[in-house]
Amino acid sequence: MKALRWLLLVPIVGTPAVKQPYLGTRGVPIIEEGRLRFKDLDRNGELDPYEDWRLSPEERARDLVRRMSLVEKAGAMMHGTARAAGPMGPAGFGSSYDSAANRALIDSGKVTAMITRLNASAGTIAAQNNMLQEIAEHRRLGIPLLLSTDPRNHVQNIRGVSTGGSVFSVWPDPAGLAATRDTSLVRKLGDIARREYRAVGIQMALSPQADVATEPRWPRVSGTFGEDADLARGMVRAYVTGLQHGMRGLDSTSAAAVVMHWVGEGAARDGLDSQDYDGRYASFAPSKGSTNLEYHVRPFLGAFAAHVAGVMPAYSILQDATWGGQPIEQVGAGFNKQLLTDVLRGKYAFRGVVLADWAITNDCNARCVRGAAAGERPSAANIGAPWGMENVPMRARFVKAVRAGVDQFGGTERANMLVDAVEAGELAPAQIDSAVARVLTQRFALGLFENPYVDTAAASRVVGSAAFRAAGRDAQRRSLVLLENKGAILPLRGTGHRVFLRGIDPSAVAHDGWLAVSDPAQADVAIIRIGAPYQTSQTQYRTGAQLHEGSLAFTDSTPGFAEFVRVSAKVPTIAVVHLDRPAILTPIQQGARAVIGEFGVTDEALIDVLSGRRRPSGKLPFELPASMDAVLRQRSDVARDIAQPLYPFGYGLTYR
Repeated sequence: MKALRWLLLVPIVGTPAVKQPYLGTRGVPIIEEGRLRFKDLDRNGELDPYEDWRLSPEERARDLVRRMSLVEKAGAMMHGTARAAGPMGPAGFGSSYDSAANRALIDSGKVTAMITRLNASAGTIAAQNNMLQEIAEHRRLGIPLLLSTDPRNHVQNIRGVSTGGSVFSVWPDPAGLAATRDTSLVRKLGDIARREYRAVGIQMALSPQADVATEPRWPRVSGTFGEDADLARGMVRAYVTGLQHGMRGLDSTSAAAVVMHWVGEGAARDGLDSQDYDGRYASFAPSKGSTNLEYHVRPFLGAFAAHVAGVMPAYSILQDATWGGQPIEQVGAGFNKQLLTDVLRGKYAFRGVVLADWAITNDCNARCVRGAAAGERPSAANIGAPWGMENVPMRARFVKAVRAGVDQFGGTERANMLVDAVEAGELAPAQIDSAVARVLTQRFALGLFENPYVDTAAASRVVGSAAFRAAGRDAQRRSLVLLENKGAILPLRGTGHRVFLRGIDPSAVAHDGWLAVSDPAQADVAIIRIGAPYQTSQTQYRTGAQLHEGSLAFTDSTPGFAEFVRVSAKVPTIAVVHLDRPAILTPIQQGARAVIGEFGVTDEALIDVLSGRRRPSGKLPFELPASMDAVLRQRSDVARDIAQPLYPFGYGLTYR
């Protein structure tokens, strides 16, 4: 199957030159007008306006909406899940699709957009996505699917936050990209992610995360560009520009970016995840008659400047927040007309798609509130985040969200709720039509109505190519932050070093001529990887997610810490700490000869820096506290307000 390309035609006498797009089809008839060809998607033998690629995406979308039934329109407002084979298939996790389940879902008309969580070879993912598009192509109007994904290019792999997959190029987490301070590097990642996604048939990226990480205990800090709103603004703009192939909006090679979470989710009260019942509030303490909400808006301005395709509202209720002197309604952002219509579409003139976060219309049952009982298997059936709307029927949540400004609902296929709401007079048909037109306009702009298929052989060549992997490895090295280097122990130049390793494969040091030993007493130096401290999230009990919450202080139960204490008492030790949250490194600083903060780094990239082949150059994207007392005294909504941090924002050493 050929990839989407444009062919320049010989000009037709009396008419301007036009570009004939390649038409990818698995059985749709072709209409010919002179030298031009068009897909007869509805098979009526006529060239309808929505089939005419010479018209603008907006014109085509308006025509298609007029041809759709209410059921089809409601289905276009659902963003469901592509079913995979296997026990985790309903949630989309697996190495191949359940073709029968997906055919039934697509044929029902309940959905025309899906998130894919397949983890397989690039060629397999591409072939499986082509299969879904072939099913969709044979529907009544031939509307192609839009397939989205959580981030796939970062080292982190948290279910519901990212999708693991080593076939894609590997980069540091966004916090690590912020540590490089290099917007051109971030744009390069966005461009590589765009090319890898489109090669396998994915057209939408549920990223970047523009939240400001003002609450250090929050489990999603690593997915942000740190706590400085101006730094994050530039990074967000660069990433969207790379994903969407420029700053002019979508074209046929773009991956549509969905910036999230609008707005204020990084101010999570007590650092709890806002998908949880206990974490449903973001805390904004009033000060001098106003709140700090505008600071949290600032990174989104970078996305708006790049004409971002989509915005995902936050789960959070913004406790005590105000805008323009008016209190914010105490409902999640997906239900909040002030935030979506008045501010997002009004003040900031956003014209793209508002995609509600997953499960905001679901019920939050007893297990959702309290978590699954001990010994009980977590279940996706317990996921619900209808914050501020818990006590109303499901249909009322859909109605409230559409009236607030939502165009599409993530993680649900309950199109019947919208159909029933329109038939009951609770929603006007015009509200549905305008939302569906925005959704479909983007699909026309992405070129999917001409060719939704991808070349499986090309996918294998593009995804995870040597050049892309090299770029990711370079970014990993540049993201490392050298925090301590007592006695200039680093770099470890030369051969013959006897090293004790924890969390590092011995093969990573062998090519430098270092000898890995099993007993610290036999070592010249120890290199120990340590994860940031955390406590098990309630979300993990309920859904199987693995979010890190709670205290940032190391204890004997923190994986790797007890061994660090034991080893560092015997041999000079280099501590490498994964800063998925701003850990309290006070005991690490005291015991280690060198300390490096990392944000997702392979062993090979790490050794490149420890050996001196590359110099560390990263700068902290957030401050690191000296104690939990200091963390408890800071405000969730304010950046850089930790008293006497152990390491300030922007700190980072290098080699002499």
